Amino acid sequence: MSAVLPPHGVHGGHAGDHAHDDHHAPTGWRRWVFATNHKDIGTLYLLFSFAMLMIGGVLALCIRAELFQPGLQFFNPELFNQFTTMHGLIMVFGAIMPAFVGFANWMIPLQIGASDMAFARMNNFSFWLLIPAAILLVGSFFMPGGAPAAGWTLYAPLTLQMGPSMDAGIFAMHIMGASSIMGSINIIVTVLNMRAPGMTLMKMPMFAWTWLITAYLLIAVMPVLAGAITMTLTDRHFGTAFFNPAGGGDPVMYQHIFWFFGHPEVYIMILPAFGIISQIVPAFARKRLFGYASMVYATASIAILSFIVWAHHMFATGMPVTGQLFFMYATMLIAVPTGVKIFNWLATMWRGSMTFETPMLFAVGFIFVFTMGGFTGLILAVAPIDIQVQDTYYVVAHFHYVLVAGSLYALFAGVYYWGPKWTGVMYSETRGKIHFWGSLIFFNITFFPMHFLGLAGMPRRYADYPMQFTDFNQIASIGAFGFGLMQVYFFLFVVVPMMRGKGEKAVQKPWEGAEGLEWEVPSPAPFHTFEEPPKLNASATRIVG
Repeated sequence: MSAVLPPHGVHGGHAGDHAHDDHHAPTGWRRWVFATNHKDIGTLYLLFSFAMLMIGGVLALCIRAELFQPGLQFFNPELFNQFTTMHGLIMVFGAIMPAFVGFANWMIPLQIGASDMAFARMNNFSFWLLIPAAILLVGSFFMPGGAPAAGWTLYAPLTLQMGPSMDAGIFAMHIMGASSIMGSINIIVTVLNMRAPGMTLMKMPMFAWTWLITAYLLIAVMPVLAGAITMTLTDRHFGTAFFNPAGGGDPVMYQHIFWFFGHPEVYIMILPAFGIISQIVPAFARKRLFGYASMVYATASIAILSFIVWAHHMFATGMPVTGQLFFMYATMLIAVPTGVKIFNWLATMWRGSMTFETPMLFAVGFIFVFTMGGFTGLILAVAPIDIQVQDTYYVVAHFHYVLVAGSLYALFAGVYYWGPKWTGVMYSETRGKIHFWGSLIFFNITFFPMHFLGLAGMPRRYADYPMQFTDFNQIASIGAFGFGLMQVYFFLFVVVPMMRGKGEKAVQKPWEGAEGLEWEVPSPAPFHTFEEPPKLNASATRIVG
């Protein structure tokens, strides 16, 4: 029997249906190890990414503890650089990317009326690849010479001088890259081939659109990263000299290859966030999303432009003025489609019947802080300014405003928004608001002072600094510990109670203004949904009946 009843029974009789579906759900450890259900795999991705967020967060707090005052307090500079390198790698490849893949697994089939992801066993494999990769990455701390300490960008010639942990890091990145490519193929095939009849591409929810475009980006750039780190591996062990100047190689070539991957990667981590925000803002403004088509085109434009801006990370490498001008103007051009998105969200909110439950708070917080991060990025796009603040804390402040307040806030917003549909229970609104305000305040206490440190000339990746930088560093360190504690609070007092089913039972559609097929199935979403494709109304947001 279908989880969504035929038209005459869409809004009634779900309880027996739900029990029938759960009857087919495997039990015990086999359910998770051999999971092929998109909801179970989505849950695994989200739990894995949160575990990695905690590990990466502990490394960040080690960094901030060391920087609380001048002089060396706890760690020698070598270990400090291992912390900065591993913090970056774990957060990017272990926390943010898998979390968005988890959301894609959970939500895309529900949003487009598909019964599951296209390749269920490949879906399982792409998740379980992450476990050995994470073990290799984190385990590199215990190898001779410690973890990689070349910065998360893994620049040559530093990578050519590292110990065996560098090889472990390279293999971990290869495995995670393979996982990403498989996940992307799965998402593309699911979205293009498994939409419910009547759901054209231009009627899809924005989250499905942003992930479709992101998946193409991943397939385009993950092999580029694989090529760069494979060349590093052959330089280390097989006598090649791609990046070794002693053999006629060029370290700057590595930077070109890495950033050709690295800049689209930034958008891989923010486009799905745009999709989540584009679902939440209309729901709590109780209006349709303003300028849907322009949002789709803006997303595609950002993805295309992301391929022609990579060398703005390299203004200080001695680039010809012509090159500097090209990359400067191309970078500024990306502000146009990004601005379209922000203005569309604001126009959606304009004169809407807005309420500010936790998902909307995180969405508005996202728009505010992401816009600040965008403006600092625009400043960094100007080559003469960039050369001054290159490799300072100004850059650290900029990308944390975009990535933490961007990707992470959107992920939190998504958990609060769809969490009741996943678990069948409502979170505590009070606790959600404590988490939001604590995160917003401590985040700004942590990263806002870094703009001033960078403008004053404090370089990043240094374990020590002169006395005049002390005050702002102490403020940043206090903020970092507060921010970290808020995420522990979120897990213990919001996520755990929801997972254990403690709280007010969620109705089928807890948000009055929410639209989409995911709100047409019971809460919690049954183990199997849409075994028969749903019949849609003209706007492709509701089941006819």
